[in-house]
Amino acid sequence: MFRSRSKEEKAPTGKVTADLSKTPRDPQSPKGRPTPKRSDAQSQRRRASSGAPTDRKEAMKRQREARRVDMAKQREALASGDERYLPARDKGPVRRFVRDFVDSRFCIAEFFLPLAVIILVLSVIQVQGIQNISLLLWLGVIVLIVVDSIGLTFRLRKQLNERFPDTPKRGAIAYGLMRTLQMRRLRLPKPQVKRGERP
Repeated sequence: MFRSRSKEEKAPTGKVTADLSKTPRDPQSPKGRPTPKRSDAQSQRRRASSGAPTDRKEAMKRQREARRVDMAKQREALASGDERYLPARDKGPVRRFVRDFVDSRFCIAEFFLPLAVIILVLSVIQVQGIQNISLLLWLGVIVLIVVDSIGLTFRLRKQLNERFPDTPKRGAIAYGLMRTLQMRRLRLPKPQVKRGERP
């Protein structure tokens, strides 16, 4: 009695498992397709990464080439003023206005380097009178540059607040003062306005 009942109970469970194994899986389920062979998976990975470099040397070569192209574009942009390829520190309408504002006027600070060389040469000469003159020239140049920079700071801040009231202007004044220390012909990006021409 017990033996026949256990056989009858076991038989339907076997049928159910067989039926479940034959039912198709949902295609959206993660195991709805057979696992690919290792060789097939590796070939798919190779095809997917065919654009990527195969070794470290190739990766470094491609990185150097991309950097060289970017630097060439930046050099052209610094010469022409093209906003698209300028470095991040030179981009934006605020920085462009600061450059034009500085380039449109005469600044004493742009002659700091040549004057410093002349004063240094005079100070080397072992004549007391010439050394005193060089010291006075040095003090005079420093005072003139400080006064000119203070005046430029006030005028530039006023113009920025009028023209760009809602635009962030962080670092714009310092950017303009650093530009005044460069000689006009050596400035990058190249000046786009003439002296006396208001931006």
